[in-house]
Amino acid sequence: MSIPDLGVGAPSPAVIEHLATATRSLVRTVDALEEDDLRAPSLLPRWTRAHLVAHLTLNSEGLASVLRGVSLGAGVPMYRSPEARDTDIEELSGRDAAALRDRLLAATTGLSEAIAAMPAGAWAARAQRTPGSRATFAAGDVPLMRLREVALHHADLGTAFTRADWTPGVAEVLAESLAPRAAAPCTLHAHDIGRTWPAGGADSVSPGPTVRGTAADLAWWLSGRGGGAGLDTDSGELPRTGAW
Repeated sequence: MSIPDLGVGAPSPAVIEHLATATRSLVRTVDALEEDDLRAPSLLPRWTRAHLVAHLTLNSEGLASVLRGVSLGAGVPMYRSPEARDTDIEELSGRDAAALRDRLLAATTGLSEAIAAMPAGAWAARAQRTPGSRATFAAGDVPLMRLREVALHHADLGTAFTRADWTPGVAEVLAESLAPRAAAPCTLHAHDIGRTWPAGGADSVSPGPTVRGTAADLAWWLSGRGGGAGLDTDSGELPRTGAW
């Protein structure tokens, strides 16, 4: 698929393509989940797979609302409040499997349409997660934000799909974008794609130890998952990372 230049502050066309690929993969997995499958625990504490699907659905709807608001010149927050977000996830997770599948598909389709409809000059606009929040994000960050949610939480479902099933492009984008989450300077080397990045504030004066592994294993660790399984480092100890 060919995507034109989208203007100043716009997301990378490659990220939009990777998001489309990762979303199709997620929807296929969720479509195969039966009622009992959805009530089983996910890999996230206290959340079933249904909770994760509900979160991914509402996240998609919230980001689509943000982009539609930006397109109209209006400030529309992603969620009404942190409490409303949690309540909505809990309520939606209790729906039956068919309702969850249909809502997820509609939500992902809506976000894709909102991304495609964004005016070229609107990507630099700022948006709020909740009303009055001081923390804001650029509309142009939305595709990458959503890609991380989709790819990481797809693996968090605890189905046959794991981080090893991310496409090389998705794994590369995740590892690169999550690199700042390392708590100390280090250098990341993804041997499967032959790329190296600075992480955790690393610089040419003090690059820190090198952490080696696949791009997927690096991204999984940087997101606070897995404890560094599949990685090695010349310092003998991995830098800390926070939970996602």
